[in-house]
Amino acid sequence: MIELEGVPELIDPVMVAAFEGWNDAGDAASTAVEHLEREWKGEVFAALDAEDYYDFQVNRPTVFMDGGVRKITWPTTRLSVVRVGGEKPRDLVLVRGIEPSMRWRSFCNELLGFAHELGVELVVILGALLGDTPHTRPVPVSGVTSDTDLARRMDLEETKYEGPTGIVGVLQEACAHAGVPAVSLWAAVPHYVSQPPNPKATLALLNRLEDLLDLRIPQGELPEDARAWQVGVDQLAAEDSEVAEYVQTLEEARDTAELPEASGEAIAREFERYLRRRDVSPPGGKPRPSPPDTPGGPADEDDEQDPEE
Repeated sequence: MIELEGVPELIDPVMVAAFEGWNDAGDAASTAVEHLEREWKGEVFAALDAEDYYDFQVNRPTVFMDGGVRKITWPTTRLSVVRVGGEKPRDLVLVRGIEPSMRWRSFCNELLGFAHELGVELVVILGALLGDTPHTRPVPVSGVTSDTDLARRMDLEETKYEGPTGIVGVLQEACAHAGVPAVSLWAAVPHYVSQPPNPKATLALLNRLEDLLDLRIPQGELPEDARAWQVGVDQLAAEDSEVAEYVQTLEEARDTAELPEASGEAIAREFERYLRRRDVSPPGGKPRPSPPDTPGGPADEDDEQDPEE
């Protein structure tokens, strides 16, 4: 049993996790959790022993100077807690780290031990994958779960993915076996501009998390960063006729696929999101929970990925 001292009793806690590595295209997912830590001033209360899970030749420690003293930061996974205020305050347990090199089952069991000790009611794991999606369109974010009842209650997709998986899929499956409700949110990152950072994908993940948990997340400078990122990619694409033509092909395919979504219901859903982020309720009262965005078809030229468990 994990003993946690100095951590107060939490209110309706939800664990939100993201891991650098294979499940984090453009660093979009790990940056989203980092944003939550920064905006809500998260305090780290626990860290997993790096010796147990990481190969230091793959994820090397870093040396830094602190007041003239050399210190080492070891790659690991850390947990922090933040309290979200408002009419109905609640706590988020934030998990941010690196996909482990070994002992994945023990890694997941240790995280679930923290979740059990803290009374976590839901685990949300953020991920990002490479997809055939144009950078000029809204970032597709899909919400998936392996729990049939949870899929129905929260208007999520029930995952049917089969194939190679990362720590996101393994942790979600571990949650299912432990009886802990778990959801994965996946953002699709354009495979032709996959290098980090990708603030547009990070913002899309946070918006989807906001809808899922029915809370308001401060966006900080992310909207401005996302606009600057898109302008920069637009300029790069304009300089290469082949890239520009390819982007146009992706745009046409995306627009055709989403044509049925261009309805009054879709417009109303986006309008409610707009109002919610400005603390305004639409006529009729509180905005209803929004269904997940239309997922994009994940693909990579070398290694196809899919939203997974």
